[in-house]
Amino acid sequence: MQIAVLLFDRFTALDAVGPYEVLGRLPGARTVFVADRPGPVTTDVGALALTATATLDEVTRPDVLVVPGGPGQIARMTDARLLDWLRAVDTATTWTTSVCTGSLLLAAAGLLAGRRATSHWLALDQLPAFGAAPAEERVVVDGKYVTAAGVSAGVDMALTLAGRIAGEAVAQAVQLGIEYDPRPPYPAGSPRTAPAPLVAALRADPHRVLG
Repeated sequence: MQIAVLLFDRFTALDAVGPYEVLGRLPGARTVFVADRPGPVTTDVGALALTATATLDEVTRPDVLVVPGGPGQIARMTDARLLDWLRAVDTATTWTTSVCTGSLLLAAAGLLAGRRATSHWLALDQLPAFGAAPAEERVVVDGKYVTAAGVSAGVDMALTLAGRIAGEAVAQAVQLGIEYDPRPPYPAGSPRTAPAPLVAALRADPHRVLG
């Protein structure tokens, strides 16, 4: 089972690494990081890079596609080569997934038209322009399309998908193995629970947090 994780300049690291840590542990999984060219691809923070081991031309029939988000996603939404690649590999995938604003790339490729999908809470209102129905949920499954909300939700998405692929027992074993038992120190992880001034501040300057 080939799992292809897309990389592009200024992607958000956890969007890619979270699903990788989960899905890469499934029996028979072969993970490949794919980008325009092989080599290091820099994240949005700039102090970290992941290494692409294959090019878009070399990955044509992945079983699972993971599309992260990040500030660099904005420029790629009109990249004809990338959008064509997303549409082409989607014809072969068993599962096409995204994390955070990665759903906007899938939407721009026309893959989420008529489907429910989620994204970072600051980007949800952009989905209808591509014919998708925004859902304020942490993980949304619509057919073979699985989208996750902002950044950390990629782990939840991957565990949900792991259960669909390998069964709940395997997914729970992976969850226990990585000790995914989140207990955040603040109830600020959602605009529904975060302090109103903080929500307003991030709405005023969304580009520093979208991922």
